[in-house]
This record gives sequence, structure tokens and C-alpha cells, in this order.
Amino acid sequence: MQSSRTRLKCPWCQAQSLFIAREVILEERPKNWVSCASTMVKVEIDSPTVRYTADLIEADYVYSTSDAKVEGNVCRVRPRDVRMTFRTKRRVPRLGVMLVGIGGNNGSTVVAATLANKLGLSWRTKDKVQTANYYGSITQTSTVSIGNGPQGEVYVPMKDLLPMVNPNDVVFDGWDISRLNLAEAMRRAKVLDVQLQDQLVPHMEKMRPRPGIFDPTFVAANQEDRADNVIKGTKQAQLERIRADIREFIASSKVEKAIVLWTANTERYCDVTEGVHDTAANLLDAIEKNHPEVSPSTIFAVASVLEGCTYINGSPQNTFVPGLLELARQRQVFLAGDDFKSGQTKLKSVLVDFLVSAGIKPVSIVSYNHLGNNDGKNLSAPAQFRSKEISKSNVVDDMVDSNSILYAPGEKPDHCVVIKYVPYVGDSKRAMDEYTSEILLGGHNTIVVHNTCEDSLLAAPLIIDLFVLAELCERIEFSVAGSKFQGFHSVLSLLSYLCKAPAMPPGAPVVNALFKQRCCIVNVLRACVGLAPCHFMDLEFKASDASVWERPKSALVPEEAGSKKQARSPHEVRTIA
Repeated sequence: MQSSRTRLKCPWCQAQSLFIAREVILEERPKNWVSCASTMVKVEIDSPTVRYTADLIEADYVYSTSDAKVEGNVCRVRPRDVRMTFRTKRRVPRLGVMLVGIGGNNGSTVVAATLANKLGLSWRTKDKVQTANYYGSITQTSTVSIGNGPQGEVYVPMKDLLPMVNPNDVVFDGWDISRLNLAEAMRRAKVLDVQLQDQLVPHMEKMRPRPGIFDPTFVAANQEDRADNVIKGTKQAQLERIRADIREFIASSKVEKAIVLWTANTERYCDVTEGVHDTAANLLDAIEKNHPEVSPSTIFAVASVLEGCTYINGSPQNTFVPGLLELARQRQVFLAGDDFKSGQTKLKSVLVDFLVSAGIKPVSIVSYNHLGNNDGKNLSAPAQFRSKEISKSNVVDDMVDSNSILYAPGEKPDHCVVIKYVPYVGDSKRAMDEYTSEILLGGHNTIVVHNTCEDSLLAAPLIIDLFVLAELCERIEFSVAGSKFQGFHSVLSLLSYLCKAPAMPPGAPVVNALFKQRCCIVNVLRACVGLAPCHFMDLEFKASDASVWERPKSALVPEEAGSKKQARSPHEVRTIA
């Protein structure tokens, strides 16, 4: 028995760990013991359906779903199992991320956060000595369950389920209409503590944004005073300049791939027009003809797709016009978005899901915000606010539509969204929400929430998750029922957890409920290593006779005829308590 155990000693907290097969048991835990993510253990998926090679993780998987059809007052359901095989490339490439709006609050904060973590910085606040972390990132600081052991449920960091990019290793570049270097942009944003800013200045003052695209017909007029670093010329000239910038960045930084992410100002909606936006050919022709209804964000997206780079839209405007979607499908390049889901809307997608799932009927949702950063300044213009209002208002639709007992066809709660610009509060956004619901026998329930949040410190971890997961998705492919291997759809809906208005493939159901979105990410990652979805049934703890679970495995799950265990290489993950 002793030979099957390996003692591990964490160099940071000196905690003793005992590793047995797939379970981690912590022994002699000190009174002040703190979980240490640096402890490495090897988790072996003990299954003949999972194979490890030097290049790939390959897992056979049974996707269980149900086909349902309503006929009158009868709902006919047919369970369906589909055999699949997932392949994930194990080698993590050197990644470059190009941010549109790198000199804004979000862009400068993302770069600062990764530098602070890479350099291991610490600084004094009015409360304590703070050390750099990635709090708020699901890939970096959340965990997922991988099973039950003698001492309870075992969790591992999400980032270690599959090989993922380390944000500390990412190379950043990007565009901005303001010429300030990133140190100056960081100081202008007033997001980070001054002691941290002072340590980062030497590392950021040499980083200057490339010229961006400024079109005053798409953003608020109050942005013109920042626009001193812009690409002149026609839309075609702008497109060619952006493409050249992407190529130059990849060559000079020696990254193996790049992802382009829009974290710049919210634009007004473009007027989607037949013959202009409807096909890839028409869209490219419209850019060449300098059509006024082709937005800067769409030009960046087209450039990114033409250069084979995933493009992520972090704002609410309708960047993904039909012609762009067609171009991405033709080029087999990912598009993901829209609009970061970080604070008020994230809470709304939890709270409304809870109420409707509990059989309570929300009838009125009123959301008020005020903020003082440049995002708030831009949104003070009616056309730009309308883009944000649409994004925020549609977030409850799928939850309402899921319950025909509470809501008649077409019935929705009253939903009002207000955003005001108050310069004094800066990046510290205030959000106030009132949820009024009908309860038993005509009663009413009202929930009022006040949320004060530092906007960019919530958005920056989402940006990290978006490019980490998008890059991982580029390395995953799967076969369905023996068909040839394919990747995900060019509209990468797997990232919807991170977006207010998730872009979906044509015909796909839109899901806004937060925990459904997170379960989707977790269960896809589990499928890639041959693990069943998290179902939370825990039947082994609910049986009146628990001894049935202690029978030999062959008595519970018959071995497939003729199956043989294949050699596997253990998959390394980090363990936490």
C-alpha cells in the first residue's frame, strides 16, 4: 500500500499531502494553514477511454441529451446518447493579445494586473500589505469538483483541468485613439493604488498604443478631446493598417498566435443594410467604398478574421453583422461576445434565475447606475446608451421564457435601465436595483440591492478569462459518432458566461442564466478529460444501504467487451484544500 502513495511537501506552506490515486488527503494541517495553489499533484483519469500522448489528450465520451416535442398537452421525450471523441492539443503556445482600447481603464488595468502578478508585487494599502492576485477570474481563481474522496469532495483549479495559457506569459499590444503611454494611461484611469502604480510605471511607460480608428459618428462627441492618435484615410486604408499592425506584432514579438479583443468605447448601433452588411463579399466591398455605416469595431473584426485571429467584442454594439459572421465561417476563425458581464448584470442573471426557478414571478426590474469613468462619459450620449440599454435589458429573457406557468406567451417583466455620468465617483460604479415579484395569493416581494464596485477591477479578470478560454478552444476538436474531427462553431458561444448579450450560432438557444453558463464551461472541460458532467446527484450518499457502492467496480459498471486499458500519462493539476 505504501508504494502507491506519494508524499508531497508544499514549499510555501510546508503542508504535508498524501496522494492516493485520484484523491488528495491533507495530513497534519497547521492551525494557520493556507491552501497553496503551487502544490502539484498528478491526477490520473483511471479509464480506458482516456488516452494521453506527448501531443494530445484524447477522450471517448457519451453525450447524453433528450429530444422533446410538445403535441397538444403531451410532451414526448426521447433520451439520446451520442458517442463522441474529444482531442485537446497539450502544447500551450506563446500567446499575444492585442487590445483595442489598450489605453483605457480596462486595457491599462489588464496589462497592469498581469505585470503585477508576473513580478510578484506587493504594496501597502490603508488596511494591509496587498499582494498581486487574479481574483475575479474563473480560470485563475475558481475551482471545480473532480470527485469525492474519503475526506469529502475534491476540488482543483479550473486552469489545471486542461493545459491553459498562463496570463503572466501573455504578450500585450494594441491600439488606442489616445497617445498616452500605458503608465500615463494607468495614472489617468485612477483605478489602482498609488503604491502599485509607482512600481509599475518603469515597466509600462515604454508601452505605447498603436494609432486607433476614430469615427465621431459612432461614439459620443465628448470623446474627441482624447483622439490625438488616429489612423487617417479611408476605411479600406484603416483596414489595411490594422492588418499590417497584427502581422508586425506577431513577427516582432515572436508569438505563435494572437487574439484581438475590443475593450474600447461603446459604439452606437450601425444601421444594418442589405447589400452592405448582409454577406462577406458585400461587407468587404462596403469597406472598400468607404460606406459610412461600417463601424470601427467591425473594421477591426474584419482585419482580425482576415489575419486568422480570434476576435472578441467586449462592448454591446452590433459589431457582428451578418457579413462578418459569414466571413468568420469561411475563414474558420472564432468570434465571441458581446459586452463584458461583470457586475450589475451578472448579479441580475443570478437573481432572476433564482426567483423564476423558485416559482416566484418577477414583474418589475428597475436598474440604475452611475459612474464617472470614460465609459460613463461616452454612455451619456443617447445613441451609445441605447446600445448598452439593449444589452442590459435582454439578460432575463431566457429565464422568463423557461416558465410558462408564471408567464403567458409574450409576457415579460417591466424592465427599466438607467445610466448616469457622475465624474466624481470615477471607476467606482454604483448600481441600485429593485426587483418586485408576485408571490402566493397576490402577495408581493421586493428585493433592493445596492452594489458598489470598481468597474475595471471586475472587467479585467473577464478579459483574461476570455482570451485564456478562447485560446484553449482553438486547441480542442471533437468527432461526433465517428465523423471527421471538427472544432467549435465560429461563433464561440462557450464564452457566454462572460458576456451580457452572448453571441450564438444561428438557431442556438440563448442562455443568460449564470450558473447554466458556468456549468457549460466546466462540463466541456470535463468532457475533454473523459469525465461525466457535474450533476450534483451524489446518489452514493443518498442510498439507504451505502454498502452497495463498495462492491467491486465490475459489479457496478460492466467492462466494455474487448476493452483494454491503454497506457496513459498522468495529467498534472494543482491541488487545493
